[in-house]
Amino acid sequence: MPADGLRIAVCPGSYDPVTLGHLDIIARAAELFDRVVVGVVKQPVRKQATLFSAEERAGFIRAEIGKLRNVQVKPFDTLLVDFAREHGAKAIVKGLRAISDFEYEFEMNQLNRKMAPDIESIYMMSSPHFSFLSSSGVKELAMFGGDLSDLVPPAVALRLQEALKP
Repeated sequence: MPADGLRIAVCPGSYDPVTLGHLDIIARAAELFDRVVVGVVKQPVRKQATLFSAEERAGFIRAEIGKLRNVQVKPFDTLLVDFAREHGAKAIVKGLRAISDFEYEFEMNQLNRKMAPDIESIYMMSSPHFSFLSSSGVKELAMFGGDLSDLVPPAVALRLQEALKP
């Protein structure tokens, strides 16, 4: 535990765009930890270029988490374990939707654990009504004018429609 006694976690992701599923995991983590730092990856390695800049993605999250006083949002472009250490975090919190998420996260956990055995990875199962939800699926729906109202915050839905207009 850090010298100040706070239990700190990071919730990393590309959040391109942030979904209601992401926000659910962040809110649940905020109930378990004294402080949560949402780390917005500037340029994800395993994904194509992001649709929105890191600052815009962070802004979307900040606009939605205002009532969560123990959560802050910061873009980052370092190793996740270095970002966690920089913020005094002892836990990395991520959401899992399906077996495919587990396989990738298991591999990442092993690498993170090798580099930082003092930082624990904690996985939360997605809420049932968000278990199908992905940022890539949301973008595809937006491209074809699908209803995003129960998938992303209204401001995100609007920006997606503007950015992905045919």
